[in-house]
Amino acid sequence: MKLANFLRPGDTLTLEGELGSGKTTFTKGLAKGLGVTRNVNSPTFTIVKQYKGRIPLYHMDVYRLEDSDEDIGFSEYFHGDGVSVVEWAKFIEDYLPEERLEINIEYTDDDQTRKLKLKALGDHYSSILHEMKD
Repeated sequence: MKLANFLRPGDTLTLEGELGSGKTTFTKGLAKGLGVTRNVNSPTFTIVKQYKGRIPLYHMDVYRLEDSDEDIGFSEYFHGDGVSVVEWAKFIEDYLPEERLEINIEYTDDDQTRKLKLKALGDHYSSILHEMKD
């Protein structure tokens, strides 16, 4: 939820992690921070779900595009008026904006908590991570 306060239209976040690691749970918290009131669930079979909030949220699960070179209009989402969250982003690497926030979610040893690694690609995202530390 805290991260949502620093995001603006056109921002892209990528989520990587094992099945069940919490990618959609993370997105639910982000959606709440963006003012989304609808229930957020995985867009596995629809590829993209759109939610209205103070900033629109475009939630993508591109797992099914692993061996595809299909462009479903990613640029319109990434450069649109909302925040894009892409689960399994490695499968559409060629379509991703160069500047983005990469988030990797890992299980910890106790299997009950998760470790998030955030990597900023670009000055805007570096600023976000710096501001979040304060």
